Amino acid sequence: MSKVNLGKYEGSIITLEIQSLMPEKFLNLLWRNGIQIKNIKRKDISTFTLEMSLKDYRKIEGLAKKTDSKIKVINRKGLGFFLLKLRRRRALTVGVFLFSAIIYVLSTYIWIIDIETDKTLSPYEVRRELLSYGIKEGIKKDSFNVMSIEEKLIKNNENIMWVRVRVEGAILKVKATERQSPPKIIQEEEPCNLIAKADGEVVRVFTTAGTAVVKKGDIVKRGELLVKGEQGKEGSVYLVHAKGEVIARTFYEEVKKVKISEVKRERTGNKSNNIYIEIGKKKLFLKKSVNNFDKYDKIESRKGPIVFQDFFEVNEKVHSLDKNKLIEETSEELFNNIKINFDKSITIVDKIVDYSEENDTLSVRVLVVAEQNIALPEKIQ
Repeated sequence: MSKVNLGKYEGSIITLEIQSLMPEKFLNLLWRNGIQIKNIKRKDISTFTLEMSLKDYRKIEGLAKKTDSKIKVINRKGLGFFLLKLRRRRALTVGVFLFSAIIYVLSTYIWIIDIETDKTLSPYEVRRELLSYGIKEGIKKDSFNVMSIEEKLIKNNENIMWVRVRVEGAILKVKATERQSPPKIIQEEEPCNLIAKADGEVVRVFTTAGTAVVKKGDIVKRGELLVKGEQGKEGSVYLVHAKGEVIARTFYEEVKKVKISEVKRERTGNKSNNIYIEIGKKKLFLKKSVNNFDKYDKIESRKGPIVFQDFFEVNEKVHSLDKNKLIEETSEELFNNIKINFDKSITIVDKIVDYSEENDTLSVRVLVVAEQNIALPEKIQ
């Protein structure tokens, strides 16, 4: 310590361990010489510790020689010592600086474009549209305006009704809603037929205008004529707007295959991980581990362009499932899938559940029998 230029580190604090046969006398000498000390702690009869400013270290060295005391520096703190450590570890300092600079630069770019659409509007279609504007992975955030992109997407694509474009970190999120075509409405004065909008077995027929061409017990197919938009006797037939209901028994079926046994994965506690920066299709690894696991769970998370991968070793064990419970749960799921598309006008008459078993697979089938009005107006051309 005596050989170091302490002037640069005067604001730093050091903790000393002092061994003296006369500790009280040594402390009195410190106070008489105006040396400020604090946090004095006795370790044993002749040893104690204290904290003091580094600028007074020269003074305390001289007093230690006079009292035949031994001084040992056990801790250092302060900006001066921190900078001294950094000087000794230049490679680490440069590495941290470069890493921070790389992260900052990479954070100014878009690395992922996340597109969310609904129904028949394709994310690929939106992605191609964005590409025509020059929007792609690797583009700088300040090189485009999200409001301008929204306007262009709505203006240039007639299938898009509403779109929202936002930058979240290194991700460009695009959410688009499809434009809905208004239903075709047939005016009351326009002649029309009633056709079947679904397959079924006719149960009842009620007409207030038009001529029914089906009766109870008939099997009809979707699109088949039910009520003709005509009235009158032979030779004096005239067109009308057909009105009425054709109640038919309709059938809805769903099938699902499920495994009778399942493989449970249990983690062993062994783990390895990778950390890398993804630049386009290239990966710059900051940490790379050798994964020797035969079976493992992989969890990947992103913070901007930095990707964290964790690999957890697992053991797999086969467990048999309760077949009756599996049939019940699967049939209920299928029934709900069918029922979710029903409106209030549809009455469920029956639910039929059956299943077949082959090897390790159970095939569950649900047939829902319903009654509904299948009459749909169709304009007479």
